[in-house]
Amino acid sequence: MAKKSSSDDFKNIMSSLETGDRKPVYLLMGEESYYIDKIYDYIATNTLNEEERDFNQIVMYGSEVTAQQVMDQARRYPMMAEKQVVIVREAQGMKDLEQLERYMDKPVPTTVLVICYMGGNVDARKKIVGKAAAVGTVFVSESPQYDKDIIAFINDYVKKQNATIEERAAQVVAAHIGGDLKRLTSEIDKVFIGIGEDRKITLDIIEQKIGISKRYNVFEMRDALIRRDALKAHSIAKYFDANPKAGGLFALLPQTFAFFQNLMLCYYVPKPCTENAIMAQLGLRNTYATRDYMTAMRNFSARKTLQIISKIREIDARSKGLDNVNTTSGDLLKELVTFIVS
Repeated sequence: MAKKSSSDDFKNIMSSLETGDRKPVYLLMGEESYYIDKIYDYIATNTLNEEERDFNQIVMYGSEVTAQQVMDQARRYPMMAEKQVVIVREAQGMKDLEQLERYMDKPVPTTVLVICYMGGNVDARKKIVGKAAAVGTVFVSESPQYDKDIIAFINDYVKKQNATIEERAAQVVAAHIGGDLKRLTSEIDKVFIGIGEDRKITLDIIEQKIGISKRYNVFEMRDALIRRDALKAHSIAKYFDANPKAGGLFALLPQTFAFFQNLMLCYYVPKPCTENAIMAQLGLRNTYATRDYMTAMRNFSARKTLQIISKIREIDARSKGLDNVNTTSGDLLKELVTFIVS
């Protein structure tokens, strides 16, 4: 069974909140702050009305409070309201966070305690995690790692703004920005300023509003590599070297590694290797992305694919200083491009 994504868990939690359901405890943690902020903001905005918040909603910061202070507040009863909301922001700053497990033994049903642990996860072996899950909700927020998941997020986000986005435009944005959801949504929000009446986001609009070149971006580079178009790939590499903000080695490495890793899986698809078979193997939702893998299988053997994966790992290590003193990221990018297209 496939592991559920943060996006799926987030949607389930939001759906529950929108029905009015409130758990006694929410332990929200992870590297990706976008989902945590959304859940926290919804609870803070929609649990109490404006008059009730003055006496029944308190926000604490982990570096400024102890577990005992949080528990004392959480054990209070609401004043002239059905519930009180206690929010601990930046809970990773609490020196005695684990002591909150004592509150989980008998949480107050009229209190909604929200613990926001940012920048990482509480060790799942700690009692506080198991106890929080037993009486409430534990949510681990992670950035989407694969192009298809980032594109799905973009499409969903745009749809909620009553707009649409061209598939190619979504792919370019995903490849250029990656899975940083806060930056992703911030950049997409720029597009909605002055968008046309049809509310359709095109590649031209992306170039104008976000500044991602239609011709020189990470997605176009990957496309050139897949087709082994040496002239275009080297032209884009040269452009990246002169315009680091447009893209470069560090933006390209995860995208390229993920693609060739998936390409290797395609060689294990039973013959005949059809588009539908590749879709099933990689969990793709449409044949558009599948065509890239069909093209790549014509241009790269399984052996070459393994060599490329190994080369990407080598370049990644050298880009971080391992066995490399003087080679610049621009030169490493050119070396990788040459190796793939040759």
